[in-house]
Amino acid sequence: MDRRPDATETDRFSLLHEAADTMLDELTERYLVERREGKEPLGLDDALVRTVRLIPRMPTAAPLAIQFTEPGLLLRFGRWWTESLPACPCDACDEDPKVLVERLRVHADALIEGGLWERVRRGLGGSWFETRLIGAGVKSDREGPLSATGARDARRGGFAAAVQWAPWQLRSL
Repeated sequence: MDRRPDATETDRFSLLHEAADTMLDELTERYLVERREGKEPLGLDDALVRTVRLIPRMPTAAPLAIQFTEPGLLLRFGRWWTESLPACPCDACDEDPKVLVERLRVHADALIEGGLWERVRRGLGGSWFETRLIGAGVKSDREGPLSATGARDARRGGFAAAVQWAPWQLRSL
């Protein structure tokens, strides 16, 4: 039995999909990135969803991925930053799609300007990732546990020390 709160008007979030498509097209035209589009699972046992990745040609700049979910989007920046828009699609939470479109733009701008910072932190109970996104209109932190394999891979990839991703490179006119 599904125990999620009622979400009867999920069509109101179609504006998010349209805004994401427009933004991805604009970013592909403006910056030196490789665009990859396909179907990927959200998690290990989840259904496949449309996923668009923008991978900067400069390896020190963070990649961006947007997964088009029902009803909204899942943003993935760099190695660990994730954010669901809307956070909750239920009628009681009533998140405004126009506000979410603005959040999408503000967060993407912060990433593109080099505002994403990530690292691995070791503790007594294991390793954790820490990530921070800072830009005009956003300052947010996230952290979460890493498996021993994930932590080892991250440290080998240079994340033992804090990594500040570089700004994206503009295309020549």
